Amino acid sequence: MQDAVHQTYTDIRKTLPPAAPLVVLHIGEVQTWVAAGMGTEPNRVQVLEIGSLRTSNDFFKHNPPLPYELEAAIMVVEDQLATVREMALGGASLHSTDDGVFQLARMAGYTDEVATHLPIEQVERLFDQLAARSEGRISSQVNLPDDPRFSATLLILREFMHHLRFCDIHLSGHQR
Repeated sequence: MQDAVHQTYTDIRKTLPPAAPLVVLHIGEVQTWVAAGMGTEPNRVQVLEIGSLRTSNDFFKHNPPLPYELEAAIMVVEDQLATVREMALGGASLHSTDDGVFQLARMAGYTDEVATHLPIEQVERLFDQLAARSEGRISSQVNLPDDPRFSATLLILREFMHHLRFCDIHLSGHQR
């Protein structure tokens, strides 16, 4: 997977101005990969021991997850993010090619044709709906999938963007 993330970084880098700070995020099933740098090659590639399947299996015993399950998952995700905080280079753009991130964009109302970036506000709205559902409150805005892995992907992305202060995530060629 490290080679794939490295290649994704290299491919995205070709579309950006030289020396523009870049962070690439890949939320896998078992691990999450972060590549960051300012050159043609990433300065650092880091693996986090969180992923959509691992996080959902470890924490979400109910569907939708209960509030205390979300909180427990958030604490572990935050601990993992502390190891990559310095990778959020000042002014860096955040990119992903993950289908799970595109699925979040679709839930936020973007079509594949116009989904080029997903603002943190949209991610927060989706997370608020997940939190409301976990508390038994009905949300009429979006019908989130009943998939614990979807919930884990949303939680990881939300925490990543929130704690590393990214205002949006750019979506690049994904596998539909």
